[in-house]
Amino acid sequence: MSIETQARPRRRRRSPEEARREALTEARTLLLSGGPDAVTLSAVAGRIGVTHANLIHHFGSAGGLQSALMGSMVHDLASAIQDAVERLRTDDGAPLEVVNAVFEAFSTGGAGRLAAWIVLSGDLSHLEPVRIAVQDLVKAIDTKIGNGDRLPPKAIGSAVLFIALTAFGEALIGPPLRDMLDQDEDASRNVVAQLLPGFLAKNSVSS
Repeated sequence: MSIETQARPRRRRRSPEEARREALTEARTLLLSGGPDAVTLSAVAGRIGVTHANLIHHFGSAGGLQSALMGSMVHDLASAIQDAVERLRTDDGAPLEVVNAVFEAFSTGGAGRLAAWIVLSGDLSHLEPVRIAVQDLVKAIDTKIGNGDRLPPKAIGSAVLFIALTAFGEALIGPPLRDMLDQDEDASRNVVAQLLPGFLAKNSVSS
């Protein structure tokens, strides 16, 4: 028996729910290590010890598997943003807490790479749960660091756009770019946190 055969996962009986859950877990690992092209039925089947036909039974096609993975990861991203919203409502560390919450939401579970994948796929319908979570984040920022001023919704939305785009960039290329510029690990979020109060104050005064 070859080493390759010995290393192959042993097949075992699973419920349909277990098989889908394990497949999505391995598909996420493949996405984060190799990108969208690495998420194939054969690759996932080999990692969990089932046949290619078995995964077709559960997901219909490679596209079905990828769509299910998107849905699972979007749910996790939306949950991470909602957790950030709850922390903002109870923590006194704003505005850095605001920035940290959004950065963590995009970095958790590879959400930055997921967002890039969804945009490149052209199917933005997967982002609907994130849209709802982002709207809640806008409300939380308004309550947390509005200082009693009723800031224009567009101003808060612009602030969230600024934070989210920076967090997205940090998740995709932050580590090598920071290394090129000899910057600390928290450099991106610290810059955003320093600029955020001034941005909101300016928009509050001019509104």
